[in-house]
Amino acid sequence: MSSDLDVFVGNTTLIDEEVYRLWLDGHSVAEAVARRLRGGVLEREGTSVAVLQSDTRDHYRTFQMLERLLHAPPRLLQQLLFQIPPERQALLVQRYYAFDEALARELLGKKLSKGTKKELDEVSARTGVGIRSCRRLFGGLGGVLGVHLEAGTPLTPPFCLPRDYAAIVFFANSRFETGKRRLQFLTFGDFAACAQSMMGHWSQGALAPEAAEPDGDLPKSFLQDLKELKVLVTDKDLLDQHKSLVCSALRGKISVYNELEANFKALSRALVNVGGKLTHARDVRDFFVDLVEKVIEPCRSDKWSLGDLRLFLTQYTAAPRNLPGFRHQALWERYMAAITACLLRMYHD
Repeated sequence: MSSDLDVFVGNTTLIDEEVYRLWLDGHSVAEAVARRLRGGVLEREGTSVAVLQSDTRDHYRTFQMLERLLHAPPRLLQQLLFQIPPERQALLVQRYYAFDEALARELLGKKLSKGTKKELDEVSARTGVGIRSCRRLFGGLGGVLGVHLEAGTPLTPPFCLPRDYAAIVFFANSRFETGKRRLQFLTFGDFAACAQSMMGHWSQGALAPEAAEPDGDLPKSFLQDLKELKVLVTDKDLLDQHKSLVCSALRGKISVYNELEANFKALSRALVNVGGKLTHARDVRDFFVDLVEKVIEPCRSDKWSLGDLRLFLTQYTAAPRNLPGFRHQALWERYMAAITACLLRMYHD
Protein backbone atom coordinates (compact mmCIF):
# COMPACT_ATOMS: atom_id res chain seq x y z
CA MET A 1 0.00 0.00 0.00
CA SER A 2 1.37 3.41 -0.88
CA SER A 3 0.18 6.97 -0.41
CA ASP A 4 1.12 10.34 -1.82
CA LEU A 5 1.76 13.25 0.48
CA ASP A 6 2.00 16.86 -0.67
CA VAL A 7 3.88 19.18 1.68
CA PHE A 8 3.95 22.95 1.47
CA VAL A 9 6.31 24.93 3.68
CA GLY A 10 6.19 28.72 4.05
CA ASN A 11 7.07 31.35 6.61
CA THR A 12 4.36 33.95 5.97
CA THR A 13 2.27 34.56 9.08
CA LEU A 14 -1.38 34.05 8.21
CA ILE A 15 -3.87 36.51 9.65
CA ASP A 16 -7.56 35.63 9.77
CA GLU A 17 -9.42 38.95 10.01
CA GLU A 18 -12.52 37.41 11.59
CA VAL A 19 -10.52 35.67 14.33
CA TYR A 20 -8.48 38.84 14.88
CA ARG A 21 -11.67 40.83 15.42
CA LEU A 22 -12.95 38.23 17.92
CA TRP A 23 -9.64 38.34 19.78
CA LEU A 24 -9.69 42.15 19.86
CA ASP A 25 -13.24 42.09 21.26
CA GLY A 26 -12.01 40.00 24.18
CA HIS A 27 -13.72 36.68 23.36
CA SER A 28 -12.17 33.49 24.69
CA VAL A 29 -11.10 30.73 22.31
CA ALA A 30 -14.28 28.77 23.11
CA GLU A 31 -16.47 31.83 22.46
CA ALA A 32 -14.63 32.55 19.22
CA VAL A 33 -15.10 28.95 18.04
CA ALA A 34 -18.81 29.13 18.84
CA ARG A 35 -19.21 32.37 16.89
CA ARG A 36 -17.30 30.97 13.92
CA LEU A 37 -19.54 27.89 13.98
CA ARG A 38 -22.65 30.06 13.95
CA GLY A 39 -21.18 31.93 11.00
CA GLY A 40 -21.12 28.74 8.95
CA VAL A 41 -17.35 28.33 8.67
CA LEU A 42 -17.56 24.52 8.61
CA GLU A 43 -19.78 24.54 5.56
CA ARG A 44 -17.62 27.12 3.76
CA GLU A 45 -14.29 25.47 4.51
CA GLY A 46 -15.35 21.80 4.61
CA THR A 47 -13.47 21.14 7.84
CA SER A 48 -14.20 19.69 11.28
CA VAL A 49 -14.85 21.18 14.70
CA ALA A 50 -11.52 19.83 15.97
CA VAL A 51 -9.61 21.55 13.17
CA LEU A 52 -11.56 24.77 13.76
CA GLN A 53 -10.68 24.71 17.47
CA SER A 54 -7.01 24.10 16.68
CA ASP A 55 -6.98 26.85 14.06
CA THR A 56 -8.57 29.35 16.46
CA ARG A 57 -6.11 28.52 19.26
CA ASP A 58 -3.21 28.88 16.84
CA HIS A 59 -4.39 32.32 15.73
CA TYR A 60 -4.88 33.43 19.34
CA ARG A 61 -1.31 32.39 20.22
CA THR A 62 -0.02 34.39 17.25
CA PHE A 63 -1.99 37.49 18.24
CA GLN A 64 -0.79 37.27 21.83
CA MET A 65 2.83 37.13 20.65
CA LEU A 66 2.22 40.04 18.26
CA GLU A 67 0.62 42.22 20.93
CA ARG A 68 3.89 43.38 22.44
CA LEU A 69 4.90 44.63 18.98
CA LEU A 70 1.54 46.32 18.49
CA HIS A 71 2.21 48.37 21.63
CA ALA A 72 4.99 50.08 19.65
CA PRO A 73 3.86 49.91 15.99
CA PRO A 74 7.20 50.86 14.36
CA ARG A 75 8.74 47.74 15.93
CA LEU A 76 6.30 45.60 13.96
CA LEU A 77 7.83 46.93 10.76
CA GLN A 78 11.39 46.35 11.94
CA GLN A 79 11.10 42.86 13.45
CA LEU A 80 11.99 39.69 11.51
CA LEU A 81 10.26 36.98 13.54
CA PHE A 82 6.86 37.34 11.86
CA GLN A 83 6.84 37.59 8.08
CA ILE A 84 3.77 39.75 7.50
CA PRO A 85 3.18 41.73 4.29
CA PRO A 86 3.07 45.52 4.79
CA GLU A 87 -0.64 45.80 3.99
CA ARG A 88 -1.42 43.18 6.65
CA GLN A 89 0.81 44.98 9.15
CA ALA A 90 -1.19 48.14 8.49
CA LEU A 91 -4.44 46.24 9.02
CA LEU A 92 -3.20 44.80 12.33
CA VAL A 93 -2.27 48.24 13.65
CA GLN A 94 -5.39 50.01 12.41
CA ARG A 95 -7.72 47.38 13.86
CA TYR A 96 -5.79 47.17 17.13
CA TYR A 97 -6.02 50.94 17.66
CA ALA A 98 -9.52 51.41 16.25
CA PHE A 99 -12.02 52.81 18.75
CA ASP A 100 -15.66 53.58 19.21
CA GLU A 101 -16.43 57.31 19.03
CA ALA A 102 -18.67 57.12 22.11
CA LEU A 103 -15.72 55.73 24.04
CA ALA A 104 -13.36 58.40 22.69
CA ARG A 105 -15.88 61.10 23.66
CA GLU A 106 -15.89 59.77 27.24
CA LEU A 107 -12.10 59.91 27.51
CA LEU A 108 -11.69 63.25 25.72
CA GLY A 109 -10.04 65.89 27.88
CA LYS A 110 -9.29 63.52 30.74
CA LYS A 111 -5.82 63.06 32.10
CA LEU A 112 -4.37 59.72 30.97
CA SER A 113 -3.53 58.68 34.52
CA LYS A 114 -4.00 55.67 36.78
CA GLY A 115 -7.07 57.36 38.23
CA THR A 116 -8.76 57.46 34.83
CA LYS A 117 -7.71 53.88 34.17
CA LYS A 118 -9.58 52.78 37.29
CA GLU A 119 -12.75 54.34 35.85
CA LEU A 120 -12.67 52.22 32.69
CA ASP A 121 -15.19 49.70 34.07
CA GLU A 122 -17.70 52.55 34.47
CA VAL A 123 -16.82 53.94 31.04
CA SER A 124 -17.38 50.49 29.54
CA ALA A 125 -20.81 50.24 31.18
CA ARG A 126 -21.86 53.73 29.99
CA THR A 127 -20.74 53.27 26.40
CA GLY A 128 -21.46 49.58 25.90
CA VAL A 129 -17.90 49.09 24.67
CA GLY A 130 -16.14 45.97 25.97
CA ILE A 131 -13.64 46.49 28.76
CA ARG A 132 -10.84 45.01 26.65
CA SER A 133 -11.47 47.62 23.96
CA CYS A 134 -11.54 50.36 26.61
CA ARG A 135 -8.20 49.24 27.99
CA ARG A 136 -6.71 48.93 24.52
CA LEU A 137 -7.68 52.51 23.61
CA PHE A 138 -6.43 53.83 26.95
CA GLY A 139 -3.12 51.98 26.55
CA GLY A 140 -2.73 53.16 22.97
CA LEU A 141 -3.32 56.78 23.96
CA GLY A 142 -0.83 56.48 26.79
CA GLY A 143 1.73 55.06 24.39
CA VAL A 144 1.31 57.86 21.86
CA LEU A 145 1.48 60.52 24.60
CA GLY A 146 4.53 58.84 26.14
CA VAL A 147 6.41 58.90 22.84
CA HIS A 148 5.42 62.53 22.34
CA LEU A 149 6.57 63.68 25.78
CA GLU A 150 9.71 61.58 26.13
CA ALA A 151 11.13 61.90 22.64
CA GLY A 152 9.82 65.37 21.83
CA THR A 153 8.49 64.07 18.52
CA PRO A 154 5.64 65.73 16.61
CA LEU A 155 2.19 64.87 17.86
CA THR A 156 1.20 62.88 14.78
CA PRO A 157 0.01 59.27 14.82
CA PRO A 158 2.95 56.94 14.07
CA PHE A 159 2.77 54.08 11.61
CA CYS A 160 -0.76 54.41 10.27
CA LEU A 161 -2.51 54.95 13.63
CA PRO A 162 -5.88 56.69 13.28
CA ARG A 163 -5.40 60.48 12.97
CA ASP A 164 -7.90 61.01 15.78
CA TYR A 165 -5.34 59.68 18.28
CA ALA A 166 -3.43 62.93 17.86
CA ALA A 167 -6.61 64.88 18.65
CA ILE A 168 -7.33 62.90 21.82
CA VAL A 169 -3.76 63.24 23.07
CA PHE A 170 -3.81 66.97 22.23
CA PHE A 171 -6.90 67.38 24.43
CA ALA A 172 -5.39 65.32 27.23
CA ASN A 173 -2.18 67.34 27.06
CA SER A 174 -3.97 70.71 27.08
CA ARG A 175 -6.71 69.61 29.51
CA PHE A 176 -9.57 71.30 27.65
CA GLU A 177 -12.92 70.98 29.40
CA THR A 178 -15.26 68.77 27.36
CA GLY A 179 -17.60 67.31 29.96
CA LYS A 180 -19.76 70.30 30.88
CA ARG A 181 -23.47 69.96 30.19
CA ARG A 182 -23.53 72.81 27.68
CA LEU A 183 -20.88 70.95 25.63
CA GLN A 184 -22.73 67.64 25.46
CA PHE A 185 -24.21 68.41 22.03
CA LEU A 186 -20.69 68.30 20.58
CA THR A 187 -19.57 64.95 19.22
CA PHE A 188 -16.12 63.45 19.27
CA GLY A 189 -15.87 64.29 15.57
CA ASP A 190 -16.55 67.96 16.35
CA PHE A 191 -13.78 68.11 18.93
CA ALA A 192 -11.36 66.13 16.75
CA ALA A 193 -11.88 68.56 13.86
CA CYS A 194 -11.27 71.51 16.21
CA ALA A 195 -8.08 69.92 17.52
CA GLN A 196 -6.74 69.36 14.01
CA SER A 197 -7.39 72.99 13.14
CA MET A 198 -5.79 74.31 16.33
CA MET A 199 -2.73 72.12 15.83
CA GLY A 200 -2.60 73.14 12.20
CA HIS A 201 -2.64 76.90 12.91
CA TRP A 202 -1.40 77.44 16.45
CA SER A 203 1.08 74.68 17.32
CA GLN A 204 4.84 75.08 17.33
CA GLY A 205 5.08 72.99 14.19
CA ALA A 206 2.64 75.30 12.39
CA LEU A 207 4.38 78.47 13.56
CA ALA A 208 7.92 77.26 12.87
CA PRO A 209 8.01 74.00 10.86
CA GLU A 210 11.78 73.76 11.23
CA ALA A 211 11.55 73.82 15.05
CA ALA A 212 12.17 70.66 17.02
CA GLU A 213 9.44 71.27 19.55
CA PRO A 214 6.40 68.95 19.50
CA ASP A 215 3.54 69.86 17.18
CA GLY A 216 0.93 69.32 19.87
CA ASP A 217 2.09 72.11 22.15
CA LEU A 218 0.57 75.59 22.10
CA PRO A 219 3.67 77.84 22.37
CA LYS A 220 3.58 80.25 25.28
CA SER A 221 5.05 82.99 23.11
CA PHE A 222 2.17 82.67 20.63
CA LEU A 223 -0.45 82.68 23.39
CA GLN A 224 1.23 85.71 24.95
CA ASP A 225 1.19 87.51 21.60
CA LEU A 226 -2.58 87.03 21.35
CA LYS A 227 -2.98 89.68 24.03
CA GLU A 228 -1.89 92.22 21.41
CA LEU A 229 -5.15 91.57 19.56
CA LYS A 230 -7.18 93.09 22.40
CA VAL A 231 -6.52 96.49 20.86
CA LEU A 232 -9.36 95.66 18.44
CA VAL A 233 -11.86 95.89 21.28
CA THR A 234 -10.15 98.20 23.79
CA ASP A 235 -9.48 100.99 21.29
CA LYS A 236 -12.89 102.59 20.70
CA ASP A 237 -11.95 104.02 17.31
CA LEU A 238 -10.67 100.67 16.04
CA LEU A 239 -13.75 98.89 17.37
CA ASP A 240 -16.08 101.37 15.64
CA GLN A 241 -14.14 101.20 12.38
CA HIS A 242 -14.07 97.40 12.50
CA LYS A 243 -17.84 97.36 13.00
CA SER A 244 -18.39 99.79 10.15
CA LEU A 245 -16.30 97.76 7.70
CA VAL A 246 -17.98 94.46 8.56
CA CYS A 247 -21.51 95.83 8.56
CA SER A 248 -20.98 97.64 5.26
CA ALA A 249 -19.72 94.43 3.64
CA LEU A 250 -22.64 92.33 4.95
CA ARG A 251 -25.57 94.72 4.50
CA GLY A 252 -28.19 92.86 2.45
CA LYS A 253 -26.16 89.62 2.46
CA ILE A 254 -27.16 87.99 5.73
CA SER A 255 -30.58 87.41 7.25
CA VAL A 256 -29.60 88.64 10.71
CA TYR A 257 -28.11 91.99 9.76
CA ASN A 258 -30.05 93.95 12.40
CA GLU A 259 -28.94 91.54 15.13
CA LEU A 260 -25.34 91.74 13.91
CA GLU A 261 -25.36 95.52 13.95
CA ALA A 262 -26.88 95.62 17.45
CA ASN A 263 -24.60 92.97 18.97
CA PHE A 264 -21.36 93.44 17.01
CA LYS A 265 -19.34 94.89 19.88
CA ALA A 266 -20.32 92.17 22.36
CA LEU A 267 -19.60 89.48 19.78
CA SER A 268 -16.26 91.01 18.85
CA ARG A 269 -15.20 91.27 22.49
CA ALA A 270 -16.06 87.60 22.99
CA LEU A 271 -14.06 86.48 19.94
CA VAL A 272 -11.00 88.55 20.82
CA ASN A 273 -10.99 87.96 24.57
CA VAL A 274 -11.20 84.15 24.35
CA GLY A 275 -7.73 84.26 22.81
CA GLY A 276 -6.37 86.97 25.07
CA LYS A 277 -6.98 84.79 28.14
CA LEU A 278 -5.18 81.68 26.89
CA THR A 279 -2.03 82.40 28.88
CA HIS A 280 -3.81 81.13 32.00
CA ALA A 281 -4.33 77.39 32.43
CA ARG A 282 -7.87 77.80 33.74
CA ASP A 283 -8.89 79.86 30.72
CA VAL A 284 -7.30 77.34 28.35
CA ARG A 285 -9.43 74.70 30.03
CA ASP A 286 -12.58 76.78 29.44
CA PHE A 287 -11.82 77.56 25.80
CA PHE A 288 -14.71 75.54 24.33
CA VAL A 289 -17.08 76.55 27.13
CA ASP A 290 -16.39 80.21 26.30
CA LEU A 291 -16.96 79.69 22.57
CA VAL A 292 -20.31 78.04 23.23
CA GLU A 293 -21.46 80.41 25.96
CA LYS A 294 -20.30 83.70 24.45
CA VAL A 295 -20.56 83.12 20.70
CA ILE A 296 -22.59 80.07 19.71
CA GLU A 297 -25.49 80.43 22.15
CA PRO A 298 -26.05 84.17 21.44
CA CYS A 299 -26.00 83.50 17.70
CA ARG A 300 -28.45 80.64 18.11
CA SER A 301 -30.70 82.87 20.20
CA ASP A 302 -30.73 85.41 17.34
CA LYS A 303 -31.39 82.59 14.84
CA TRP A 304 -28.20 82.90 12.83
CA SER A 305 -27.85 80.26 10.14
CA LEU A 306 -24.55 78.49 9.57
CA GLY A 307 -24.26 80.46 6.33
CA ASP A 308 -24.73 83.74 8.21
CA LEU A 309 -21.99 82.80 10.64
CA ARG A 310 -19.63 81.80 7.84
CA LEU A 311 -20.12 85.09 5.99
CA PHE A 312 -19.68 87.09 9.18
CA LEU A 313 -16.46 85.32 10.22
CA THR A 314 -15.00 85.75 6.74
CA GLN A 315 -15.61 89.51 6.71
CA TYR A 316 -14.76 89.90 10.39
CA THR A 317 -11.33 88.32 9.81
CA ALA A 318 -10.56 90.25 6.62
CA ALA A 319 -11.71 93.72 7.73
CA PRO A 320 -8.70 94.64 9.97
CA ARG A 321 -6.50 94.74 6.84
CA ASN A 322 -8.13 98.10 6.20
CA LEU A 323 -7.79 99.42 9.74
CA PRO A 324 -5.09 102.14 9.93
CA GLY A 325 -2.70 101.50 12.77
CA PHE A 326 -3.50 97.80 13.26
CA ARG A 327 -0.12 96.06 13.02
CA HIS A 328 -0.97 92.46 13.86
CA GLN A 329 -2.76 91.23 10.75
CA ALA A 330 -0.69 88.03 10.33
CA LEU A 331 -1.20 87.06 13.98
CA TRP A 332 -4.90 87.97 13.71
CA GLU A 333 -5.48 85.82 10.64
CA ARG A 334 -3.67 82.83 12.14
CA TYR A 335 -5.71 83.18 15.31
CA MET A 336 -9.02 83.57 13.50
CA ALA A 337 -8.32 80.69 11.10
CA ALA A 338 -8.57 78.21 13.98
CA ILE A 339 -11.38 80.08 15.75
CA THR A 340 -13.42 80.12 12.52
CA ALA A 341 -12.87 76.42 11.85
CA CYS A 342 -13.89 75.55 15.42
CA LEU A 343 -17.03 77.70 15.40
CA LEU A 344 -18.24 76.46 12.02
CA ARG A 345 -17.76 72.86 13.13
CA MET A 346 -19.41 73.42 16.51
CA TYR A 347 -22.35 75.48 15.24
CA HIS A 348 -25.26 73.07 14.85
CA ASP A 349 -28.03 75.36 13.67
